Amino acid sequence: MNLRFSVLMSLYEKEKPAYLRECMESLIHQTLLPSEIVVVEDGALTLELDAVLDEYEKNESRIPLCRVRLPENRGLGLALAEGIRHCSYPLVARMDSDDISVPDRFRLQIRAFAAHPGLDVVGGMIAEFSTDPKHADAVRKVPLATREIYQYQRRRDALNHVSVMFKKEAVLKAGNYQDALLMEDSLLWAHMIRDHARMINLPEVLVYVRTGEDMLKRRGGFSYFKKYRSGRKKILQTGTISRWDYLFTVCVQFVVCMMPLPLRKFVFRKILRN
Repeated sequence: MNLRFSVLMSLYEKEKPAYLRECMESLIHQTLLPSEIVVVEDGALTLELDAVLDEYEKNESRIPLCRVRLPENRGLGLALAEGIRHCSYPLVARMDSDDISVPDRFRLQIRAFAAHPGLDVVGGMIAEFSTDPKHADAVRKVPLATREIYQYQRRRDALNHVSVMFKKEAVLKAGNYQDALLMEDSLLWAHMIRDHARMINLPEVLVYVRTGEDMLKRRGGFSYFKKYRSGRKKILQTGTISRWDYLFTVCVQFVVCMMPLPLRKFVFRKILRN
């Protein structure tokens, strides 16, 4: 099995250059370096973001940086769908441009693929932080084995999207990423489950994920709820969840979206995480 791999991430104009730099530093200081980094520029970027990418493109000789420029913003799902076509290697690791991978992340995931070549997806735990990754606010734990992942995925995401490494072939076979605001990964997992993909999670934290109050604000309100409901309808159509699963999750999400921010913060950190 060819264990060389690409890193795939999407970037758009509202991202912060300092966060992008932290992300890139975490990638180039891995104990096992990626074979390439593919960055989809989802629409025109700011001069500051361009400057960060230019710097790594020119000065980081060990890891080729492939920049895929989209003329206008398409959204995460379609940006990743385009980006994966530019990944040169059979394994692809997802990364968000404001998160930080732990130093051993890729070594642990490649070791899992080497030990079990039949795997299609290898994810892991994430630690969420507001300001300092060394002081996490919560850890999002997910099930480890394929059967448990399938069951858990019926109502909540059993894979932390930013932590996964997957076979490019398996993702393309499942139909690739699609346009499903807020639910791009969930819809992909549903399609892969329909195809009987083998998925596992490692018990280790693989990525430090930046959250904070802004993230919790974005996950509230009726507009967010409508996008969630639309995504869940698409998942229902895959046949991987029941109508009861759909109705239960939509009702729970409506309550969470409509509750005051302090209460939503409590629910996320004390109930939905630890």
